[in-house]
Amino acid sequence: MKKHHLILACSMVFTLLFYKETVGVNLAIFGLVLTGMICYFFQERFTSRLHLGLVITSILSCSAFAWYGDFVSVLALSMSVLFLQFKTHEVKLKIVQIFPIVFINGFASLGRILMFSQWLPKKEIKNDFAKKLIAYFIIPALFITVFFVVYAFGSEHFSSLFTDYTLDLDVLEVFLIALLGFYISFSFWNYWVPDICYDFNSKLDNDFSSEARMEHQQTFSFLDLDFERKSGEITLVLLNCMILIFIGTYNYEQFFEENVVASLSAATHERVNAVIFSIIMAVGVMLFFFKNGFNFDKKARHLKLLSKIWIALNGVLIISTIIKNIEYVAAFGLTYKRLGVFAFLLLAIVGLLITFWKIYKQKTNAYLFNKMIWCFYGTILLCSFINWGNIITNYNISVNKGVEPIFLSGLNFNDETRRDYFLLKKLDGKEIELSKEEQISDRKSEKFLSKALYYEFITKK
Repeated sequence: MKKHHLILACSMVFTLLFYKETVGVNLAIFGLVLTGMICYFFQERFTSRLHLGLVITSILSCSAFAWYGDFVSVLALSMSVLFLQFKTHEVKLKIVQIFPIVFINGFASLGRILMFSQWLPKKEIKNDFAKKLIAYFIIPALFITVFFVVYAFGSEHFSSLFTDYTLDLDVLEVFLIALLGFYISFSFWNYWVPDICYDFNSKLDNDFSSEARMEHQQTFSFLDLDFERKSGEITLVLLNCMILIFIGTYNYEQFFEENVVASLSAATHERVNAVIFSIIMAVGVMLFFFKNGFNFDKKARHLKLLSKIWIALNGVLIISTIIKNIEYVAAFGLTYKRLGVFAFLLLAIVGLLITFWKIYKQKTNAYLFNKMIWCFYGTILLCSFINWGNIITNYNISVNKGVEPIFLSGLNFNDETRRDYFLLKKLDGKEIELSKEEQISDRKSEKFLSKALYYEFITKK
């Protein structure tokens, strides 16, 4: 199937799925259609387990969106299908390049659609084309039109077969939906990769080239390598001393000082923010010192040792923050934000481990970003599959923390658990609870393609 056929077919499917519908199961079906077309028409390009894994995650993320229909699941669906398309057609390009390519094509497709010669096939008109046009279309259409007029004048019932009905079709909406579907399909199947992406791709390799291994380039023109190496060692000694002091004071404030309950929340947020910035800067320091020649400099043994100590101390800082966040949860219950802190801290640990491996195995800076993209994608997938709102509700009820009615009513996808608890304790979520029940009623009454399947299994109150 040629590219223009794929574009037109997907445009038609999109129009049929979204005409007079809101976003719901239809988007999941469209994602499955795209996944199926990639698998069927480009199966010969599936050369690694990565392709099979992306097919599976695409199907699962489409299912997750059909069930929940929330922002995280639509993000997981979009990333899964786009990653599958990208790794099927651009095997050599690093996955990190998909983000600028998607952004660029969001604007470039508006103009490239009009460049018909780039995506429509060029066919020569044969000599008998005019004959076929006249014989197969014009002559039959002429006779049909003439005889229709004659028969219509001779029979009112015959005429009414073609005139006495109204077509229930919103032409403007069909046109706009079809236009949007065509734009999405065109951008998906006929995306443009600028030449600079191919030229820049070598700089995103995980390993240094043989030339780069031999080349020890100075960062600053006014400092030779010996001074730069010594500067790095002094910097890391000072940073290690500073982080040791910070870990000591940080843990003393967290675990040994008495905190007023009213100020505990603000204090915890401030400390977590400090750790977040510390980890980001820690990774930045490693990327600065080990961006090129020092990875292979035999004289940089002390610099590497100090870097590994620096990474380990930042790991200790993360573990301290995780413990404190656990205590905070134990005191006040779970929230989306506190779960987000756990997710970030776990990603930070993964980032530090990848940074350590980068130094140990003498990898490029791009190696860190290439790996972290997949870790971020995995986190999004995990978040889209799990009903976090219900987990928060069940945990808070079990420990009797964070069970304020308005708070519980504000959580997503916890309706049955929340209702049972409110009935047991005779609680009322007030206006938020009312709007929640109205939302359930509205979602259940929608047409199938606009539904989120989760609400089909929730009874109306």
